[in-house]
Amino acid sequence: MKSRAKARDIRELMTVLSRVSSPKKTEAILRDLLSPKEFDDIVVRLQIIKQLKRGIPQRQIAKNLGTGIATVTRGSRELLDKSGGFHTVFREYETNKRKK
Repeated sequence: MKSRAKARDIRELMTVLSRVSSPKKTEAILRDLLSPKEFDDIVVRLQIIKQLKRGIPQRQIAKNLGTGIATVTRGSRELLDKSGGFHTVFREYETNKRKK
């Protein structure tokens, strides 16, 4: 499916999100921008990635989170991309988490 979003508009959104100063404010803006289902889907996708990184089998993850195996498989494919966003962000997240 072709995206309707223009590159400059995507950059603007990413700039706005990257400048949010707290998790509470990030949640507020995401809840305003997304439908309840879209927000829940993002939360579940993050949990999929976390469980995949812990080595939990895909079918078990689907069962744990009440989601389809195709959604879990998509997360798995994204995780295979070592230069992708999941790896980059999780590496930073885990590093910062250990420092605290």
